[in-house]
Amino acid sequence: MPHTLTPMRERQSRKPTGRPNPPLILLAGPEKSGKSYEAALGTRSDLVGMTYWIEIGGSEGTADYYGRIPGVRYEIVPHNGSYQDILDAIRWAVAQPPVDGKPNMITIDNVTTLWDMLSDEQALFARHRAERKARENKRRAPSLDTPITVDNDLWNRAKDRWGEILWVLRRHSGPTVLLARQEIVTAFENDRPTREKTRKIKAEKNLPAAVDAIVELHGLGEAHLTGVRTLHWDVQPGQSEPFPDFSIDALLRRLGFEEAAPARQVYETRPGAYLDEQDQQPSAPAPQQNNQRQGQEQRQGQDNRPSLSSKAAVKLIHEALTNPTDPDSCLRDIRETWGTRYLTTIPAFTKTWGDLDANTLITRCLDHIKEEAKKRGDDGEKTGSTPAPDATQDDGAREHREDPTPEPQAGQDREHAPEEGTPPSAENPTAPEGDAGQTDAGAQVEEPPGADEDDAPPPPDPQAEESAPAEEPEDTSAAEEPQDKPVTWPQAAKPAATKKDKPKEVALNALYAEADAQARLKFVTLGEHLGPITEAGDPSLIELKNYVEAQRPDAIDALVKAGQTALANSYRNARTPDLALNRQLAAYLDSAPASA
Repeated sequence: MPHTLTPMRERQSRKPTGRPNPPLILLAGPEKSGKSYEAALGTRSDLVGMTYWIEIGGSEGTADYYGRIPGVRYEIVPHNGSYQDILDAIRWAVAQPPVDGKPNMITIDNVTTLWDMLSDEQALFARHRAERKARENKRRAPSLDTPITVDNDLWNRAKDRWGEILWVLRRHSGPTVLLARQEIVTAFENDRPTREKTRKIKAEKNLPAAVDAIVELHGLGEAHLTGVRTLHWDVQPGQSEPFPDFSIDALLRRLGFEEAAPARQVYETRPGAYLDEQDQQPSAPAPQQNNQRQGQEQRQGQDNRPSLSSKAAVKLIHEALTNPTDPDSCLRDIRETWGTRYLTTIPAFTKTWGDLDANTLITRCLDHIKEEAKKRGDDGEKTGSTPAPDATQDDGAREHREDPTPEPQAGQDREHAPEEGTPPSAENPTAPEGDAGQTDAGAQVEEPPGADEDDAPPPPDPQAEESAPAEEPEDTSAAEEPQDKPVTWPQAAKPAATKKDKPKEVALNALYAEADAQARLKFVTLGEHLGPITEAGDPSLIELKNYVEAQRPDAIDALVKAGQTALANSYRNARTPDLALNRQLAAYLDSAPASA
């Protein structure tokens, strides 16, 4: 578990034994330098019971031939040349019991051929994968002359297979001798070749670090110790020492093999345990919440102040924000009392700003108070310098504006007709737009507070609850409504009036008037008639226009059935919207009996 000092299980420490591990010996040298011969002579040592010889590659084939050397004692372990069978042969050799009470020795001749085989495997796999992708994509397959790149994932696979062999060898209770070829190559410095020569072991590059001793044979009978891990031998670090009269038996004795432990004491890494850990570990909380909780616990441990919960913090900020006298000072007092670092660890949630901490919430509230104060000052300057409108120009412009509201018919109740000069309101929704805001000549027009479109909304209330939707009155049929009433439509359907929106509003009002006429011809309410396009809210101008046009054929048929052929023909040829047609339809519907 991260960030904890409590141990997860009991452990028992132990003192070191001081005994060496069964050695892994790397015997390297160029071709024909006597590597296999020295390995065969090493089988005569009385420190080992039996030697199991695993020969890899058919280029040398000396295992049988060196069996004629007097005194050698080894047996050849067969395999079919595949990686899995070679690995199984090594497992078999490791599992063999000691002979004459002495540990057995394993000789692998040679690991250079083994690494070459693993490299060839990945090269073949890369070519096979390229050919398979070409078939799947229906492309031309790469030819034998086309170079195929072995990707890093394939090289990692080869290293894994190599590491599995070394893992099995480390479980062996006796010595292991690995034979490898060595080449003399040009030395490089800063990625540039030099005139110097160096010796390079042809195997996986980490092999020298995995063994306990490295002996290089520069020629027949010319051995050099280039690396060793031992306390039984006084060697000079950083130097390559000649090894006169070299033999495997002499090397084992200098490594202290007589005192070796019965098994190698190692603690292997287990990368696969990480997957098990992820499967067993419960889902971790979000990093932000985890950090906030840790910071809160740490803060509570440092001082003795009472803890502040998330709800309490939001309530405290809400009370300060709604303070009628000085909300700015109240918010700053909260920050000074609890501290900025502590408030940062307190989560806070608002419907407007979402998830944030208490300190950030205070900052946003302070910024909002400043913006509101600045806008109130700007509104005061605008109100004091607004010139009075020219009533003459306003009247002249109004003469050329067409009133979309149908005029009351003869015999209509005059108390329902809008009075001249009356601005539109909730009580008088049918007032002409041109009369809105009309005052006496020379009077100064003052905008009501909050009428500025650029005004920001009031500060969000952290504890505000969503208000319940207002109940709407039930719709009544056209037959139940008084027929002498002027045509009206819902106030919510009319957008806010601005100079730019006047043509749009005129068209919208005309479309609603035509829709109302269609509803009355069908003997349904306007809400029922517009139901298909008002389920998701008020329709747009285009949606309303398309819907009204689609309903025209039914309305025309109703007029024909009622004997209004001339009106039906006018309706059929009218554009959308048509104010004159709306007045004709309203005149007919107002004069028609309610049961028509």
